[in-house]
Amino acid sequence: MAGPWTFLSQDKGFPMIIVLLGPPGAGKGTQTGALVKRYHLLAISTGDIFRANLTAGTPLGLEAKSYMSQGLLVPDDLTVRLVVDRLAQPDAAQDVLLDGFPRTVYQAEELEKFLASRGQKVDHCLLLDIQEKELTLRLTGRRVCRSCHSVWHLSFSPPPADLVCPSCGGEIYQRDDDKEAAVSNRLKVYQAQTQPVANWYKQKGLLRVVNASGQPLEVEKAIEKALSQGRPQK
Repeated sequence: MAGPWTFLSQDKGFPMIIVLLGPPGAGKGTQTGALVKRYHLLAISTGDIFRANLTAGTPLGLEAKSYMSQGLLVPDDLTVRLVVDRLAQPDAAQDVLLDGFPRTVYQAEELEKFLASRGQKVDHCLLLDIQEKELTLRLTGRRVCRSCHSVWHLSFSPPPADLVCPSCGGEIYQRDDDKEAAVSNRLKVYQAQTQPVANWYKQKGLLRVVNASGQPLEVEKAIEKALSQGRPQK
């Protein structure tokens, strides 16, 4: 079923494809949830795809597990095959929001080839833009319940002083990848691998840059405004 933004599509009659990019901590997960709820988009993320294939024990999932169990990144080619497999499923015949994919230019090129084979294109690439200093503050201040995964933040929504989750009694802790050294490394990886993807879409006239430093509702409204302006210009 086509969603309410189908009129923005490059090709009338085809579902819209939106790519959502942004560094760790920019709010991709928050905005994906809000946009799906409000506009009935199908959200597709590599994390969800990996988990679904691992749970189902599919050949692609087992291949991915062989890398993940060694602490290695899933190679670009396998990641693309997993996403393409997901996009080929019947429920993907609607407006789609790709959360955090593609992460490399190679993935972007392969996605373009797959969509072209189906007469489709990426309609918009949204980049959630935010200063590194604010990203570091967001990520290093995050605390999570080890049991139910509820989230707090030292600056915005502090956890209980005893670090015991009021919902389930679990321990509230700081994840290893939210510690300062890990955050710094994650941002370096993003700049090296994913920022070029934004530049690639900019050259194709598809990039929309959205200020992600505001409150979630403000960012959501900025995204809606960006998309309502139609196809970006080079």
